[in-house]
Amino acid sequence: MIVFDLECRGGGHRFEGWFKSSDDFARQCERGLVACPRCGSADVAKAPMAARLARKGNQALAPVAKADPPARQPTMASPKLPPEAAAMMRALAAMQAEAIKDSQWVGDNFAEESRAMHYGERDPATIHGQATREEAEELWDEGIVIAPLLIPVAPPDEVN
Repeated sequence: MIVFDLECRGGGHRFEGWFKSSDDFARQCERGLVACPRCGSADVAKAPMAARLARKGNQALAPVAKADPPARQPTMASPKLPPEAAAMMRALAAMQAEAIKDSQWVGDNFAEESRAMHYGERDPATIHGQATREEAEELWDEGIVIAPLLIPVAPPDEVN
């Protein structure tokens, strides 16, 4: 299979297409079978793309150094976000704020506090905090139901 970056000539929309060969792409274009998924135009051409080079079977992958997790920072919507998406993000943020209004911030102790409640060592309560991906996966493996917050939440001591 070959992956081509494609572009419709009318709208300039870029998308990806998978074909058996370059000839297969040409045949499908001639028959009008390749169309832009955004505007439906069949006037499609290959777009410039970076080479995809496979490594030889006898070449091992270089070990990747494990980087420190990225710092958790507030995020902001792009000014290019469609108005509908921006409205959805505001609504989602408002719903999340309402859901955690009566929740207790436990910070980096989220995994320990969740376990304590699950195993009856602490009274059940609604909590929110921070956990690494590994901690979250371990909680799931233990059968502890958690859910990610979709919008970043500033710790109480960092709020203006």
